[in-house]
Amino acid sequence: MSVWSFDYRPHRRFVATAEHSAQVWRLLLGIVLAAAIFLALSRMLISTVFTVLEPGARSTLIADGSSGQTAGGMLLMLFQLGLLAVTAAIVVIMVHKRRPSTLIGPLGLAARQFMAVLAILAILIVVLTILPPYGYGDDGGALERNMGLGRWLLLLPFALVAVLVQTGAEEIFFRGYIQQQLAARFRSPLVWMLLPAFLFGIGHYLPESAGSNAATIAVWATVFGLLMADLTARSGTLGPAMAVHFVNNISAMVLTSTPDEMSGLALYVLPFGIGDEAAMAAWLPVDFGFMLVMWLAARLAIRA
Repeated sequence: MSVWSFDYRPHRRFVATAEHSAQVWRLLLGIVLAAAIFLALSRMLISTVFTVLEPGARSTLIADGSSGQTAGGMLLMLFQLGLLAVTAAIVVIMVHKRRPSTLIGPLGLAARQFMAVLAILAILIVVLTILPPYGYGDDGGALERNMGLGRWLLLLPFALVAVLVQTGAEEIFFRGYIQQQLAARFRSPLVWMLLPAFLFGIGHYLPESAGSNAATIAVWATVFGLLMADLTARSGTLGPAMAVHFVNNISAMVLTSTPDEMSGLALYVLPFGIGDEAAMAAWLPVDFGFMLVMWLAARLAIRA
């Protein structure tokens, strides 16, 4: 079967667990409840963290948690986003009367697919790392060291866990909960692929920090959501999408990041910020190409 074919039969099995509670009103209620629960859990998390901090460090952590420019702020941001998984689990129990594990698909199969995709993407990252270096930005500037190698290695285990929690939670909420419920009600991929991807893209629309690049970044995130929806539909689990999302964010947050946003765990930073229109316009096509290559590699992995 061609890599460009659309075999979504596994998706029908993935969606079957949601068909008994596929009413649109349930999904709308679930999204409203999810927003309220996520805000409540976020406040609980921040309050808990504050209890172990000195008063002077609390305001600093709030600022760091919104920009991710320190290791502590970045870890807080990632684990806070991880609450989306807890939120989705509560909603499917309360509103849809089903087990949270059904959001992922068959767990054994999901784990095998996750590891298969992770293995092929690890090879891809190694290949890209040993390729000749390329310039970044108009002046061809090289990557800049963000922290010492020793400190980065000490933080690496925490960073890997935090990114895994964050990316897994986002996949559970967008591709698991929203995509699954929409597909149980509507057969057209134009509904169950586009709507969750659009919502995912809106979540990445950050005009205050990205400036004129905000819309382009949101479109990038929307396309990423579409590709993850496609992987989920082809595999029948969230395993491949979780692996691609995990590797993508490791590359963008732990290996290399922009200096003004989410750089607290990165070994290197780019020589330009997220609001630099010209440099980002040159860089985003490269990032887009990397995203497409990861998607194709993941499709090959789940066909093996």
